[in-house]
Amino acid sequence: MAPKLVTVLLLFFLVAAIPCAQSSEADNWATSKKFPKKTVTKLHAIRVAQAAGTQKSPTLFGLVMMADDPLTKTVDPNSELVGRAQGLYGSAGQQELGLIMAMNYGFTHGIYNGSSVSLLGKNPSTHPVREMAIVGGTGLFRFARGYAIAQTHWFDTNTGDAIVGYNVTVVN
Repeated sequence: MAPKLVTVLLLFFLVAAIPCAQSSEADNWATSKKFPKKTVTKLHAIRVAQAAGTQKSPTLFGLVMMADDPLTKTVDPNSELVGRAQGLYGSAGQQELGLIMAMNYGFTHGIYNGSSVSLLGKNPSTHPVREMAIVGGTGLFRFARGYAIAQTHWFDTNTGDAIVGYNVTVVN
């Protein structure tokens, strides 16, 4: 079966996917869908662990957070739900803020219902542009590999809320 190229746009833990080509008749049920607006949400995470020195560290080194956030179709948090972003991230840098991220973007609605994409990598969140690996997927994204380019669009220093764009390229 010939590989197919799929482009996925993630804006802070939300996913919209556009397949560029179909590889067989069995895949034809999954037709191409282009979303008119970008997908956006805020990350809400819960602290689950920290090192003894985390509170004294300027980078919060050792902090581990869990996330389970809605994936919506547009910027409006009340827009159509298309899935969930679930995973963890931890502060892994002692000299600069750098998060190690393991996230699963799972679709529960629409054309990609039941499929998911998995991201793993270091996210030096103070850099204007970051790259992380796509290490797998399920369903239509089975055997996925690729990369995500992340860029912060908005950050609230008081609450820690952020909107980060993830432009993801997946080949499976």
